[in-house]
Amino acid sequence: MPRTAPDAGRPEPVQRLKANSVGLVGVVFMAVATAAPITAMTGNLPIAVGFGNGTGAPAGYLFATLVLTVFSVGYVAMAKRITAAGAFYGYISHGLGRIAGMASGMLAVLAYIVFEASIVGVFSYFAQTTVHDQLGWDIPWIVYAAVMLAVTAVLAFFDINLTAKALGVMLIAEIAVLFAVATAVLIHGGGPDGIPVEPINPKNAFTGASAGLGLFFAFWSWVGFESTAMYGEESRDPKRVIPRATLISVVGVGLFYVYVSWMTIAGNGLAGSVKVSSGTSPLDLFFDPAHSFIGAWAVDTFQWLLITGSFACGMAFHQCASRYLYAIGREGFLHPALGRTHRTHGSPYVASFVQSVIAVVLVGAFWVTGQDPYIHLYTLLAILGTMAILIVQTLCSFAVIGYFRRNHPEDRHWFRTLLAPLLGGIGMTAVVVLLVLNMDTAAGTAAGSLFFKAIPWIVGLVFFGGLALGLYVKTRHPHRYEVIGRVVLEDAAEREDQPAPTPTA
Repeated sequence: MPRTAPDAGRPEPVQRLKANSVGLVGVVFMAVATAAPITAMTGNLPIAVGFGNGTGAPAGYLFATLVLTVFSVGYVAMAKRITAAGAFYGYISHGLGRIAGMASGMLAVLAYIVFEASIVGVFSYFAQTTVHDQLGWDIPWIVYAAVMLAVTAVLAFFDINLTAKALGVMLIAEIAVLFAVATAVLIHGGGPDGIPVEPINPKNAFTGASAGLGLFFAFWSWVGFESTAMYGEESRDPKRVIPRATLISVVGVGLFYVYVSWMTIAGNGLAGSVKVSSGTSPLDLFFDPAHSFIGAWAVDTFQWLLITGSFACGMAFHQCASRYLYAIGREGFLHPALGRTHRTHGSPYVASFVQSVIAVVLVGAFWVTGQDPYIHLYTLLAILGTMAILIVQTLCSFAVIGYFRRNHPEDRHWFRTLLAPLLGGIGMTAVVVLLVLNMDTAAGTAAGSLFFKAIPWIVGLVFFGGLALGLYVKTRHPHRYEVIGRVVLEDAAEREDQPAPTPTA
């Protein structure tokens, strides 16, 4: 079962997640669901086109694909050596030290905790507006939020395979509608300007009203892809599945984003795309081509899939948050009860319940104070979580270099374990800078709120609080310090006595 590394000083076993619960396809579904293609496209592309790098937005997605692929090379090298539910927490602990690992783990916990509540906000907004527009029912958004939170909590109680199957159905549906609209534009030869090549010209990624804003929203569209590593303990053959799932998620999602954004701009025309995106109905950037090239029914379908797509995203983030809480809890930090797994399902059911309670409190706080589910709940918490997770991703790149400099000389490679993570770390640092420089614009009308102004302070407090906790544990509880980030899955010991897995997604 998961155990500490030989030098950890904690020989006793810990409760583990259910092995062999999910395969390559299931892990890919989980990772892509957190990226939420339909939410990322409809939420980010109009801002990039209307206020960022304009019709060069597809080139921005192409640039982001290249940077994140380079980042993934080092990430994958680490995944082949370390399998742990904590992912970044474990990787950075091994590569940059336990204190940095604790600080990064706390930041990652913060990010994934608030991401679920954030997505509940956008789900509630889409559900409220779609049901009102198509059925005429005027239901408060908090009702939809409560339903999503309840269903997510129930599904997360069972093993990950159930969630992977549910996500798979919703994910295929949202990808299908985006692909159908884009392909319809391509088959019909585009809109007023045909199929222009300017949107995919690499230099146009760095032009426009605010290229930095456009590039940031491009990178934002991938947040969550790194979650593949969290499912290593529950996957079959994690040393093979996790690296493949990571690269498939990054490259596959990237090419899909480039294609959909390019055809969407082609369907509206160059000038028309900018006009619609900067107008009062930015979703028409997608709805107009859907109506023109497929039919009115496609627009109705598109609206319902915005609901299911955001639900899938929120459910995936719930699983991420639960596993981070579980990973830290089973090492004796926060509360050891978080490290318990269900006797039958092998799920981190205690951590999942705690995450549900936190999400309910966050959503309830925004509702009680009269905040808007999209403008405030979604936007503000998404910015908070994104800032936290981008910092962790940056540290992870440099952790790869540190880890292989000290370990496994047989795996050292000038590109995979040095140049790629170095370039990835530099690239991710640049993305963090882009976020800081464009926070006001990204927040929109919510930029004037007190919570928005507190975001950098919250991130700083959690990070430095994690550093302080690590130092305190090192000084006062050295035996516990040795455990930080060291509970990993030893494949040979874990799986040799396992029964043959039942084929799962």
